Amino acid sequence: MTAHRVAHVVACAAPPVHDLATFVDVLAAADWSACVILTETAAEWVDVDAIAEHTGRPVRIRRRMPGETDPFPPPDALVAAPLTFNTLNQWAAGVSNTLALGNLNRAIGLNIPVVAVPVVSPNLRVHPAYPSSIRTLTTAGVVMLDPDELKVRREGGHSSLDWKRVVGNLPDVAVGETVTS
Repeated sequence: MTAHRVAHVVACAAPPVHDLATFVDVLAAADWSACVILTETAAEWVDVDAIAEHTGRPVRIRRRMPGETDPFPPPDALVAAPLTFNTLNQWAAGVSNTLALGNLNRAIGLNIPVVAVPVVSPNLRVHPAYPSSIRTLTTAGVVMLDPDELKVRREGGHSSLDWKRVVGNLPDVAVGETVTS
């Protein structure tokens, strides 16, 4: 079996989460193996069992119990997409009260490359917390992509993201290579 680079995918409850299986396929085509972490609300929006079957790994939603081993290999990169207003602002503030936020914060601390795609409505983008959070995270090294440049319409009219362009922003690292800045 060929070794793949590992991408931990943190997905929030925004319309593109309905297209998560497509994202997993695009990652696989680019030699990335996906480990999916969902916010609790996102887990209500998707078929968690179908995503687990699609990735060949469990989907994580809640933290592990003490002594329980992590079912995911260490990541070569992390993708936060779609990223909601709430999760974005909590992440920038350093809040780690969920598995998703804990992984986002830990990735910065471990210097793991992070690509994020906030999917935030225009009326929330004018809130003062939004630009401040974007600045905080980009200063910490997060590659923040503009969802307006990536937005696509899928069959049935739901909005999604151009997943190939998202993957195109992942670092070109070899399996297990440590990325330093």
